[in-house]
Amino acid sequence: MTSATTTATWRGHARGSAEYRRLLAALFCAGVATFAQLYSPQAVLPLIAADLGTGAAHAALTVSAATVGLALGVIPWSVLADRIGRVQAMTISVAAATVLGLLVPFAPTAGLLLGGRLLEGLMLGGVPAVAIAYLTEEIASGHAARAAGTYVAGTTIGGLAGRLVTGPVAQYVGWRAGVLTVAVLCGLAATAFVKLAPRARGFIPSRSRDLGHKLLANLRSPRQLVLFGQGFLLMGGFVAMYNFLGFRLMAAPFHLPQTLVSLMFLAYLAGTWASARAGVEAGRHGRRTVLLASTATMIAGTAITLSDNIFAVLAGLLLATAGFFGAHSIASGWVGTAAAEGKAQASSLYNLCYYAGSSVVGWFGGVAFDTAGWPAVAGTVIGLAVLSGLLAAVTLRTAEHPRR
Repeated sequence: MTSATTTATWRGHARGSAEYRRLLAALFCAGVATFAQLYSPQAVLPLIAADLGTGAAHAALTVSAATVGLALGVIPWSVLADRIGRVQAMTISVAAATVLGLLVPFAPTAGLLLGGRLLEGLMLGGVPAVAIAYLTEEIASGHAARAAGTYVAGTTIGGLAGRLVTGPVAQYVGWRAGVLTVAVLCGLAATAFVKLAPRARGFIPSRSRDLGHKLLANLRSPRQLVLFGQGFLLMGGFVAMYNFLGFRLMAAPFHLPQTLVSLMFLAYLAGTWASARAGVEAGRHGRRTVLLASTATMIAGTAITLSDNIFAVLAGLLLATAGFFGAHSIASGWVGTAAAEGKAQASSLYNLCYYAGSSVVGWFGGVAFDTAGWPAVAGTVIGLAVLSGLLAAVTLRTAEHPRR
């Protein structure tokens, strides 16, 4: 039997099978290796600003440089994955990023630090560029939304772990040591991915000359364009919120120390739960309904963070985080299953917009904070989420296929 014949008859790993569990465990580890490394400086931005003698916006460039690199890398990584295979591309990505992650904290100047973070993000792009395509090709039909939710839940654990480790270590031995510690942990997670990932059975190699056609097929779809917009708008607001809430909590009226401020990232656990739950609810109520409900939750949570009561701020952060990750898990999974062709390119375009939002709005939130404080940041987040909700409500009204 030829490879093409085998692929044509391949129906995907059944939910609950050993290979299904290995695949999700492997993607969980890849998510940890990617997102812990990508966002580890976010927990210590006030320390970076103090060390470099800059404002909030400039310090946030240590995050934005990496997300710009990732955004630039997702389409090239998808092309490479179409040629050499999903697992092979992700393996190269996490290995190269791990090496850079171990070197970047030693950068002696701000310029080299930002340049290193840009390259680090470029290498990290292979996982988010390919993971959803790999998942949708290898998971049995009908379980894609649930599996995508589980994968996104794993990425939240990675992001949480990176931030929680960096902050406490940084308070005692400096932010560079904190970031380096996370890079070591990411190396272990990358090794686990390589060991666990099942070989791809639903993958068909394609030629690079098909790239333009696949990209255009996705860019011509109104539904895909709106889903890409969800990634840009919601992720941009979400990253701005986490980038600069730490500055607010360390200043009046809260005056919290760095270690306690790092604990705010425990709110990511709400995102872990919401990501997995959103996939389940999408099967019951449809993707559009869950997407809109999640966006509304993010808006409400962000509004609550305007309070001067620390407990209200943290409750609002929990709600906003749950809402964002619920929406993201739906949008990212929907992009992959909605693509009639070019699944890897569809996923890459979503991630391009997603990380472009992270880079642009994540930086702009610092300008807003330096100019008018937290209310300006919260207003920006709410405005972007309202716009994303309106686009989804109008454009996705007749485009949904529940249980796809």
